[in-house]
Amino acid sequence: MKPRIGITRCARIDDYVESVARAGGDPVILEPTDDPARALTRIDGLLLTGGADVEPARYGETPHPCTEIDAQRDAFEVPIARSAMERDIPLLAICRGVQVLNVAAGGTLVQDIPSSLSSGVNHDITQPKDAPAHDVRVARGTRLAQTLGLDGDGVCPVNSRHHQAVGRVAASFIVAASSEDGVIEAIERPGARFCLGVQWHPENFWRTGRFATLFDAFVEAAARDAKPRD
Repeated sequence: MKPRIGITRCARIDDYVESVARAGGDPVILEPTDDPARALTRIDGLLLTGGADVEPARYGETPHPCTEIDAQRDAFEVPIARSAMERDIPLLAICRGVQVLNVAAGGTLVQDIPSSLSSGVNHDITQPKDAPAHDVRVARGTRLAQTLGLDGDGVCPVNSRHHQAVGRVAASFIVAASSEDGVIEAIERPGARFCLGVQWHPENFWRTGRFATLFDAFVEAAARDAKPRD
């Protein structure tokens, strides 16, 4: 039985759906108008997707002039992410998703990298979407390193299109990867069945399979306790 993977609705959802399907999951699109508690009962794993910025008030800050929020998505995704963590439901978070995950767990965000950090790294390269933009260093011994098959402090080239990032890491998480300018590129929750977020877009590589092991590990974790079908 394929595990049902709930994928939060976003503007560019096709690559997420394809990546989950190729990993053996049954993609279920979750709408921002859904009830978070009810939606969580329908799925075996949760995939938080990319999109607009998280409302800064949710982590105790006023908005930066560059901030563009999606309040409807926040109202659905922050509660469902928090509930998924409480119930230890496998969770993979991508780009905006890792920011939602960190905020839901009590962390903060860097609202605008260009105006907040002195960096020679370009974090916002939109085309082509699967072109490597910069390297990230994946921390030794992390779930991410294991999933990507990296030994030691492995270096991994990634694509990149974001102006925000994880700021103060939530207490239950650790940093799993960073870029050379210190921007946090991945976080994970030790001890969870699977709870990992990355700032880049691995879903864009389904044609080459470059990050297929990340989706494979996520879907495999969701499959272990998949709910019976109605």
